[in-house]
Amino acid sequence: MSERVRRAVCPGSYDPVTLGHVDVVVRAAALYDEVVVAVLHNPAKQGTFTVPERVGLVADAVAAAGVTSGVRVEAFADRLLVDVCRDVGAQAVVKGLRSGNDFAYELPMALMNRHLTGVETVFLPGEPSLGHVSSSLVKEVVRYGGDVTGLVPEPVRRALEERLRG
Repeated sequence: MSERVRRAVCPGSYDPVTLGHVDVVVRAAALYDEVVVAVLHNPAKQGTFTVPERVGLVADAVAAAGVTSGVRVEAFADRLLVDVCRDVGAQAVVKGLRSGNDFAYELPMALMNRHLTGVETVFLPGEPSLGHVSSSLVKEVVRYGGDVTGLVPEPVRRALEERLRG
């Protein structure tokens, strides 16, 4: 008799993926048989990167971090996270937390997800050296000429500079 695959979803917009995101995905991959990195997007909103670009940047960043199996990156639009979990057969959502503010923001959603379908949310504390990093802050720093080396994967840094500095 085969055991059930332990599968988790790491959701986010990943616009762009940061080293904090990569850290959480890599650590989730050590805890679960399979991790689905769910690139969530709203087709009515235009991001900095297209959805296919985000999927590619996340996949490349995870591979560059040494994870070569057990992680897949997929895009999902206009859906509840619990529906994504149901569709991919995930028993858990894994979210990284940078601070107590993140916990306060994420807890009501985790409780609602559990209420709706029973899916559990696992919170992983973020890498302390990356606690100040967010996708929106990284974009703002790049837009005004700042250096985000060490905060995002190198290909993401280059792509951000091309996109935001023109």
